[in-house]
Amino acid sequence: MSEKMFSEEQLEQLRSFPEISADELIRYFTPTSADVAFVDPGRGRRSVDQLGMLVQLCTLLWLGFVPDDVASAPPAAMARVAERLGVSPAALSLYGHRAQTRSDHLGQVAKYLEWQTAPAGSQAMKELEQFLLDRAMEHDSPTLLFNLAREYLMAAKVIRPGALVLAKMVGTARKGAADLTSQLVGHLLAAEVRADLERMLLVDAGLGMTRLEWLVTPARDASATSVKAAIDKLTWLRAIDAHQMDVSVLPNERRRFLAQVARRSTNQGLERRKERKFPILLAFVAQAVIDQLDEVVALFDQAVSARESRAKSKTDEALIERAKKGETRQLLMDMILPTLADPSIPDDEVGGMLRERIGMQRLREITSDAWKPLPRDHGRLSELESSYTYLRQFTPIVLAAIDFQGGPGTGELMEWPC
Repeated sequence: MSEKMFSEEQLEQLRSFPEISADELIRYFTPTSADVAFVDPGRGRRSVDQLGMLVQLCTLLWLGFVPDDVASAPPAAMARVAERLGVSPAALSLYGHRAQTRSDHLGQVAKYLEWQTAPAGSQAMKELEQFLLDRAMEHDSPTLLFNLAREYLMAAKVIRPGALVLAKMVGTARKGAADLTSQLVGHLLAAEVRADLERMLLVDAGLGMTRLEWLVTPARDASATSVKAAIDKLTWLRAIDAHQMDVSVLPNERRRFLAQVARRSTNQGLERRKERKFPILLAFVAQAVIDQLDEVVALFDQAVSARESRAKSKTDEALIERAKKGETRQLLMDMILPTLADPSIPDDEVGGMLRERIGMQRLREITSDAWKPLPRDHGRLSELESSYTYLRQFTPIVLAAIDFQGGPGTGELMEWPC
């Protein structure tokens, strides 16, 4: 299983020294006086062994394990440690030709740093297995699980097992998570539910595709057709009781992961999973019914908002035109009112004087259009009414599909017929 998760090249990288940053170089490869005293106890230990042990000490704190080829440590790290000991970095090439020497030294280093090993069957190994299973219920990425295990071991001061051993543990945890998932949702997978989930992978003659493909196909726009299609999906999901499938026994991350697997998998890929496809599809429909309801509300809001925006645009255009006419009327009033207010002009001469000054043609043009007061909304609601037929295509089915609840004072509105 580990061979499928990691290539030989990746495993080799996990066994070896990575590149080191400047921050890591300073943080991990600055031995203290106590560290130097530990590797040079004054009992005649060779400088080569001192250098090798000190590199192992710094590396263990850096990586949580020590690669077999200690001499392949980053040159900058070797040089920094060698300088601290006052020896040549080249001496490290002579270190640890015997594996037992490296192993013995690492054991002493671990004891000095208060780290421990994790042999097979040990309590530390069992705790790591449980940790990986718990994380595998949340994440499925082998690389992520491997790195999480490494961080966990470092925090616990446990030397990381070999890359292949840990990779196999990651594979076991992933399989264990899949098995545990099946156990946790097994009570939900009655024969009828299984049959409904199986049918999702069959091509529907009316749709020209499988129900799964249909469900994962997003709406292209907020048109009446799209709203009705979204309602159809929601109705179908409710018909198979997707809204009643309680998968809360699974961690949130696990549910999201399984639903995502269903979205990106082909029908053939899911079929190849055999029994394991049912928890995947179950998690998908349980999440899909929630997402579909959100999509219906979003599309409905966009469709209504688009018509409201259109009504606002037309109303604004009408207001601009009305303002232009209003300016003309105001100019006319500026001519009429001074004449009417002038007491020196006899009443029987006012009409003739105004008609002469303004001109009959202009008076007829101004009075030809009736000037009506605007409603409070400037006519936007009446303009929106022109979209009634369009909104009627999908509004009733949206209101029927969604149980809207009103706040205080909305009783009459909630009772209003569609």
